Amino acid sequence: MKAPYKVLESDADLFTAALAQVKVYVVQLVNGRPHVIADYAGPVQRWTPDDVMIAGMLYQRDEFEFRVRLSITK
Repeated sequence: MKAPYKVLESDADLFTAALAQVKVYVVQLVNGRPHVIADYAGPVQRWTPDDVMIAGMLYQRDEFEFRVRLSITK
């Protein structure tokens, strides 16, 4: 069973993830669709309209997808 996740798309999503210091997964996009996990990175350090810095690496927002794992509580 795959773990549920949320894609961080907006600046507000990235801001919230940065404040919460949650681990962000970076997924490479191929032809605009998720392809492979590029990095099990860490918390968001900074972002601009063009890129996101995670664990000291810059990722282009149009080439990568940024995800956080959602916790399921019962």
